[in-house]
Amino acid sequence: MTRFIKIASFLVCMLLFLCDIKIDAQTTRNRKELAPTPPMGYMTWNFYADKITEADVKAIADAMVANNLLDAGFNYIFIDDGWQGGRDSRNNIIPDPVKFPSGMKALADYVHNKGLKLGIYSDAAPLTCAGYTASLYFEEQDAKTFAAWGIDYLKYDYCNAPPDVETAKKRYTKIAEALSNSGRNIMLGICEWGGRQPWLWGTSVGGSLWRISGDIRDKWSSANDALDVPKGGVGIIDALNVNAELGKYAGNGGWNDPDMLIAGLYGRKGPSGDLGGIGCSDIEYQSQMSLWCLLSAPLMISCDITNMNTATKKILTNKNIIAIDQDELGQQATRKINDNNWQIFLKPLSNNEWAIGILNTDEKARKFEIDLAQLGLKGKFATRNLWTNEIKKKQAKIACSVAAHETVVLRLNQ
Repeated sequence: MTRFIKIASFLVCMLLFLCDIKIDAQTTRNRKELAPTPPMGYMTWNFYADKITEADVKAIADAMVANNLLDAGFNYIFIDDGWQGGRDSRNNIIPDPVKFPSGMKALADYVHNKGLKLGIYSDAAPLTCAGYTASLYFEEQDAKTFAAWGIDYLKYDYCNAPPDVETAKKRYTKIAEALSNSGRNIMLGICEWGGRQPWLWGTSVGGSLWRISGDIRDKWSSANDALDVPKGGVGIIDALNVNAELGKYAGNGGWNDPDMLIAGLYGRKGPSGDLGGIGCSDIEYQSQMSLWCLLSAPLMISCDITNMNTATKKILTNKNIIAIDQDELGQQATRKINDNNWQIFLKPLSNNEWAIGILNTDEKARKFEIDLAQLGLKGKFATRNLWTNEIKKKQAKIACSVAAHETVVLRLNQ
């Protein structure tokens, strides 16, 4: 009998071992493979803050399909802070039972059945930015819980954590290894706001993207803030000016993240309305979309997509501009000119094509002209304006009118 028990135990162990092999075969050990292009989706924070609920997430999923956002490439829903309900008697992290009465597994199934993926949020400290349960010292356990729920992405914040870079590296390495060991492919988004230069070490610790600056607010630039506005709010131009210098650190598998798209918020009160978030014009929202795509940024919508106006939907579902962001070459645009209120960006694309972004930061409309040779492009190129679809025949220079705060984007081919 003893020998039979030993043999049975051995067979059970072998079965478990083979199951582990099967799981590993279905997941990647190279975390750079998780984000060959910048991730796209919907981030809940700006509109819902920490009041997000199961019903909200289902409505978001329904709207992403109905409003053709999934068809445009937005295939993630990122649940931000506020979903947590503490830990159970075995220290398993659990969702708030009032906000998420069906549990996260059922919600993930609902999202997956729509053809979408589900992201979740935690923090490299005992408590999150909003004061909810976080994952420090529970990395392996939480990663396995997230995997069991069917989670596909983890935004990992850094509130209430030590300020030094070495601790940040260790804590992000710890959670990345836990995710890799969870039995499921779960992308890791590093969110320490750029102060520790995560573009230098983000991929080496297992991140697929890393925030490069503070939380974006619903505004064009902090330079326009009223005198009584507290410092710290990041506008479109503020994030752009940081990201424009970091192109060499981004590429297939690891991306600079200048934070969410703010199109459609229109000065809404809440997180995006803090620190001078007074709202933007549709031209400015369109500029952000253009610039984020030129700079190969993750695209995370944050307005109310269940009630979008026509202008917002047009900005967010422009497949021609999204193709610039998602180009398989994965190279971030270079800022070639930053002078006289002009910012000119040049981005190489696959198939020997190019994208040019022409940003007018002046307060009035102006005309821009340049010989393409000045940007390092030899010969003549045909151009397509990716917002108006205007096509021009092959020429060695470009000329266009650009409204105040507009970004004209041209796709060039020979």
